[in-house]
Amino acid sequence: MEYVDDRVFDRVDFALEGFVPGEYSGCRFVNCHFGGVNLAGVVFEDCECVDCDLSMANLSGTALRNVRFKGCKMMGCRFDLCHSFGFEVAFEGCRLHHASFYQCIMKKTPFRDCELHEVDFTEADLSQALFAGCDLMGALFDRTRLEKADLRTAIHYDIDPDNNFIRGAQFALPDVLALLRKHGIVVVDV
Repeated sequence: MEYVDDRVFDRVDFALEGFVPGEYSGCRFVNCHFGGVNLAGVVFEDCECVDCDLSMANLSGTALRNVRFKGCKMMGCRFDLCHSFGFEVAFEGCRLHHASFYQCIMKKTPFRDCELHEVDFTEADLSQALFAGCDLMGALFDRTRLEKADLRTAIHYDIDPDNNFIRGAQFALPDVLALLRKHGIVVVDV
């Protein structure tokens, strides 16, 4: 395994050129293509991915330790298969449709201006997470820990308060009314 430190990868198509397994520390990936690439067992620490495509990349046993994703396309990514030790990520302006965070521990994780359509957050710990300006259409929350999470500017979420842990979570009108949907309660503005 190789050790790569403080390197910038710009416009590399790893699907064509192949990705060398190893430990990547302090690296920056800009406009790179990882779509369908096998990243199993790779360690990324203090790295940043900007405008990259990681759709359907194999993340089995991949270590993501303080990794920032900005403007990335990450369709179908299975973060639930990542190595759990030191798992720390942040997302800004990313499209994560059909991604899975099943049982991931993600306390205080920031999601800013992301599309999280059909994402699986089942049994994830998102305590104190931030969902600023995020679209959560079809996202699955089932026995999810959302204590003190900030969803004030999130839209299109459907969270069952009886099946999730939401004490202290912050919501805003009008989207907070979705919490009442299962009870058939109709709220009208008079």
